[in-house]
Amino acid sequence: MMLHLPAVLSKQQVAQCREVLDAAQWVDGNTNSSAQSAQATRNQQLPEGSTAARAIGDAIQDALGRNARFFSAALPLKVFPPLFNRYSRGDGVGTHVDNAMRQLRGTNFRIRSDLSATLFLAEPDTYDGGELCIEDTYGMHRAKLPAGDLVLYPASSPHRLSPVTRGVRVASFFWIESMVRDDGRRATLFQLDHDVQTLSAQRGLNDATVVSLTGIYHNLLRRWADA
Repeated sequence: MMLHLPAVLSKQQVAQCREVLDAAQWVDGNTNSSAQSAQATRNQQLPEGSTAARAIGDAIQDALGRNARFFSAALPLKVFPPLFNRYSRGDGVGTHVDNAMRQLRGTNFRIRSDLSATLFLAEPDTYDGGELCIEDTYGMHRAKLPAGDLVLYPASSPHRLSPVTRGVRVASFFWIESMVRDDGRRATLFQLDHDVQTLSAQRGLNDATVVSLTGIYHNLLRRWADA
């Protein structure tokens, strides 16, 4: 399941993040890449664990914690601290699949990457190219979203970034270990939760059908969740 989450950060929050990012020191993006993606990557990244990355990453995680739709879709158990990349003219990333496991350098913090996320931090009219292209069983999907919006997709999906031909593309990217590792089961729970919320708004929380469907949701979550 690929999902667009609008306005995870407000325009004011994006502006504050960009002020920090635009003043930061960037390094070759292959510093943090896997062997496969390093062969295909041309970009710059903030050093993992830098002061700027930690400050903006904390703000992003706070915003995610307040986003009910993100929680419903991802059912997050762990979120890898957000990383940041920048693509100038000619930069891009070839087709690759993200590593199944990610460990935070110098720590024991490790996650299974069930979901990948990209949070856009540059408006789409400020650069050409730079589309995130994600493949699944239904074909190719392309994402080039407004600043502050997030795209969430299975980390097992082959994906690439088309070369930037004008301007600068800035984004945050990170991974989520879900309580429910199977994408199909997560999609089922997400749809069921959405339907329960819609029905409860129409009929009220004490409606018998709402109560029954809520029970089904939680019983499925008990059956499928790792934690």
